[in-house]
Amino acid sequence: MIRLLSQLIITSALLASCATLPSTHKFSKKNNITFTPQNWPTQLVADQYKPSSKTPTPAVLLIHGGGWTKKERRGDMTGIAKQLASRGYFVMNTTYRLTPQWQFPTQKEDIDLAIKYLRQNAISLNIDPDNIATFGYSAGGHLAALSGLDPNNKIKAIVAGGAPTDLTLWPEGRLTGLLLGGPLKGNEKKYISASPAFHVTKNSPPTFIYHGTADTLVPVEHAQTLIQKLQSNNIPHQTYWINNRSHIVTHLFSAKAIPTSITFLDQYMDK
Repeated sequence: MIRLLSQLIITSALLASCATLPSTHKFSKKNNITFTPQNWPTQLVADQYKPSSKTPTPAVLLIHGGGWTKKERRGDMTGIAKQLASRGYFVMNTTYRLTPQWQFPTQKEDIDLAIKYLRQNAISLNIDPDNIATFGYSAGGHLAALSGLDPNNKIKAIVAGGAPTDLTLWPEGRLTGLLLGGPLKGNEKKYISASPAFHVTKNSPPTFIYHGTADTLVPVEHAQTLIQKLQSNNIPHQTYWINNRSHIVTHLFSAKAIPTSITFLDQYMDK
């Protein structure tokens, strides 16, 4: 009964989120498309949402959460993917390698590879290879920000919801320990390398942040730290606070965060 109720809540939230923006583009969907080369350590797949368009469209790499340890691609991100596709964005709802089997930086390497895949297949996917954004929530928001802030990826914009941005704030966290191979002490360089807030520069892409003010799983200090770094480097950014909502509730019932974030993307992506 609890499991059924939970699924009904998730389904209701996804349906509600899909109704927040008018559908302006028809799109097709392909599931479980392999994007890894044969020599990659493991096969990874993604769902693709392709808008009907005669000209190349912007693309969004969508990244699920789950504490870097759970497969949450469909349940977490389907509603967001549909909203983005209906607004004319090609969407790649991706997987990545998970802990505890795989430690950082394998997760970032997978996201970087997905970005590379989009560019290498730009013609067949009908996308603009110079017009790619990253978008994620929770652990997915962390990876969206981390790969998005890597100048080698040449990302146009970032959307990071409920994102851990400074992993040093969890010196003995269980999930960060699984991701980074142990506590902060003795692993300082690795924690900093894995923390998006330490990678903001004056050339970083515009960034949209949304976060629940009652989030105790990923406290608001993470969003505030990233905001401060963006401000100090004069990076265009926007923050959408969702009052009195926890980490999970913010994701399921995100108020107008998703349509607002897509409007933000519309502003900085070439459409």
